[in-house]
Amino acid sequence: MSKRIRLGILTPSSNTALEPLTQAIIANLPNVSVHFSRFTVTKISLASDALQQFETEKIVAAAQLLADAEVDIIGWSGTSSGWLGFESDEVLCKAITEATGIPATTSVLALNKACAEFGVKELGFVTPYKDDVQAAITKTYASTGIDTSKERHLRMEKNTTFADIGEDVLDGMVDEVAGMGVGAITTFCTNLRAAQRVKVWEEEHGLPVFDTVATVVWDMLRFCKVDMGQLKDWGVLFTKQ
Repeated sequence: MSKRIRLGILTPSSNTALEPLTQAIIANLPNVSVHFSRFTVTKISLASDALQQFETEKIVAAAQLLADAEVDIIGWSGTSSGWLGFESDEVLCKAITEATGIPATTSVLALNKACAEFGVKELGFVTPYKDDVQAAITKTYASTGIDTSKERHLRMEKNTTFADIGEDVLDGMVDEVAGMGVGAITTFCTNLRAAQRVKVWEEEHGLPVFDTVATVVWDMLRFCKVDMGQLKDWGVLFTKQ
């Protein structure tokens, strides 16, 4: 019998999209289970109280609860380093491993690995975020040499509302960004109900689509050397072992 793999996922407290989507992604992997731990996140903005939600110590405390379940790897299913800077995720992963002895990754670090794997130089963004948050994300990515200026965002702040965005709205945003001539698209927010549309978008536009709920799962499964052949319906990303 194959070894059972336990994935530990860190979840924003107000997120209602990522847990069912993550469970759906791994549903065809009988030896893989996923377990969640939450910490407080209620809004996305550049205000000081919103930024304080992502302090490393708070997230590590949630990670330690996952460590009690002896998970094989811990993933932060969130996009905060898009506006805080990639180093915030690197510091977080190091702190989690130091506190628990368990390796860690994040949605954004995994997205960046995906871009490297696929040779993406122009990454189109679809997000629900406010203007200043989106601008901060574009600035963060400028340091990588990846052009992320082609995007659509919805100017929203309250996290619970992100999960209410309909597929019709997301379809339109993806269509618009695909028409701008990008090499790939990311649906960059783990409270978007978007991962289930990735294959449709890829077939319509002939582009890889990297959803941030999916990227962290992909990176965790790859680390654990899980065969992802059963996950091709979740997008071309899962063909990269």
